[in-house]
Amino acid sequence: MTSKAMRRLANLLVFTQSAIVVTGGAVRITGSGLGCSTWPECTPGSYTPTPDQPEAPVHAWIEFGNRLLTFVLLINALALMISILRNRRKDLRKMGAFQILGILAQGVLGGITVLTGLNPATVAAHFLVSIALIAGALSLRQRIYEKTPSYLNLIPTVRKLMALHLILTCAVLFVGTIVTGSGPHAGDTTAERFNLDAKTISWIHADLVIALIGVTVALLIAVRLGESESTKNIVNKKVQVFLIVALSQGGIGYLQYFTGLPEVLVGMHLIGAVLVWITAWNLVILGNLRGRKLDVISTPARNREG
Repeated sequence: MTSKAMRRLANLLVFTQSAIVVTGGAVRITGSGLGCSTWPECTPGSYTPTPDQPEAPVHAWIEFGNRLLTFVLLINALALMISILRNRRKDLRKMGAFQILGILAQGVLGGITVLTGLNPATVAAHFLVSIALIAGALSLRQRIYEKTPSYLNLIPTVRKLMALHLILTCAVLFVGTIVTGSGPHAGDTTAERFNLDAKTISWIHADLVIALIGVTVALLIAVRLGESESTKNIVNKKVQVFLIVALSQGGIGYLQYFTGLPEVLVGMHLIGAVLVWITAWNLVILGNLRGRKLDVISTPARNREG
């Protein structure tokens, strides 16, 4: 049996990997990106904010708080790895190690972001690495909880639509970072911006979102028409959850665009981006089940051919 401690640590890891994206967004929205002007120190000669901080004290503490969360995240990943080793789960070791190495890499990338004055390319990379780590943490959690069916034999049309769904989701997130790098919330008034028209990039981003929602609807139809009842029940629920999240996220996106990008809506949109990715990656986990024999849940789909 999987230990309760391992499950709790896995839950916490998904939460903290997601939370650090949101706190990083708060740093940017509040203009606190250079609240700590150097790295790994906050200011030359001090690892914590000082009274003579060149930036406003509140900006320094916001940035410093985000840095502290990285240490919480690392401790979480290390504790989970220890639990994996103690429970002799060899199948989870690589996934646990990926989290530790990824967090360390994120720390270095965060330092590069500060030292380059919040260059939009490094800010975008910082976000995208977090997206990869969230995916890894979610896969690790689902494996620990054994929440996947033992086998899914999806029809080719559904598998192709799932692959297209993942590609479009990644494209939406990637272009979203370009929109951010071209917009007003740079993290600091001195930060460089992409030399692109923000309005044009925003509409490209919106077009990709519309395409993604279209593929999601097509996926729902394909599952309902082509899959067995057992598979339909498993997949439909996750696709429907994604569709609800994506439509809500799209609504927030349009609202913030037409209201001049208020900070509250930008923050909500960032939280929505994390939820879109989590619900999309749950579909990826389902789509990768062909040939896996976990003996967790017995379903009629195991005996299907083709």
